[in-house]
Amino acid sequence: MISHPILTLTLNPALDMATEVAEIIPGHKLRCSEPQLDPGGGGLNVSRAIKALGGESLALVAIGGLTGDRLAGLIRAEGVTFLAILGPGETRQSLTVTEGASGKQYRFMLPGPLWGEAERARVFTLLRSTARPGGLSVISGSQPPGVPVDFPAALAASMPESRVVLDTSGPALTEAVRRPIRGLDVLRMDGEEGEALAGRPLPSREATAEFAQSLVRAGVARTVIVARGAEGNVLADQDQRLFATAAKVQVRSTVGAGDSFVAAYVLARSRGQPNAEALALGSAAASAAVMSDATQLCRAEDVQRLLAECVVSAV
Repeated sequence: MISHPILTLTLNPALDMATEVAEIIPGHKLRCSEPQLDPGGGGLNVSRAIKALGGESLALVAIGGLTGDRLAGLIRAEGVTFLAILGPGETRQSLTVTEGASGKQYRFMLPGPLWGEAERARVFTLLRSTARPGGLSVISGSQPPGVPVDFPAALAASMPESRVVLDTSGPALTEAVRRPIRGLDVLRMDGEEGEALAGRPLPSREATAEFAQSLVRAGVARTVIVARGAEGNVLADQDQRLFATAAKVQVRSTVGAGDSFVAAYVLARSRGQPNAEALALGSAAASAAVMSDATQLCRAEDVQRLLAECVVSAV
């Protein structure tokens, strides 16, 4: 099987810490369980999940300070191939706290260091030298402070022969829809983001599919994917609108479900599988991810077991 290379880009990674307390009470000292440490950030999580699924990728990760050194050690320990981009200041941290009494999760995300022109220039230089013609390049996760809102467009322009997959949020996502990125292959978003962009509720898979295909026909991307949470995932391109059901599983943590979806979808596409098969595998990976604790991602054995439940149908 011929496999096209996969590149992921993480400009604002995090040292993810996850812990648990019996109950969250304001003003009290809360005794936490032993923290679990994981390398985090959208593109990096995608590369970690690709590795877990038996694939390979090259992760470009911005790293800075002592926290960055710790992050790099965790990436190496997982066997993910990566190149470090010298980032400014100190790599950020994030904290996920699960309240034992209720099962609720609380996620605290620090903003990360401020980027300047020098850091942005280093990213473009590295992308031009590492992105491969015909390969898939994943731009995923939050943007660091200091970069312009249209930065994903500039990143994509530095990889003109690569198939770019964008999974972002906030102003960067709004900008990518308002001013389409030339040649963008895939744009993925959550259901809430889709409704915000549409300016109306999307109560059904049909409504979501119609919205996604309207973005395709407006030139936003060749393929648009919108997650519908525990229901499943919608995909639209120029010719078809598909829906893949999510598997019915016991939810332990929703952290990493979207990144696991992107990893499985991109891995399938890199192997030449059609959109329907890639959508099913992505839905199985997202379902598998919510079964795992805290910041852990999907496991290959769970993905394969759940794949039969992720049925794809036309919308």
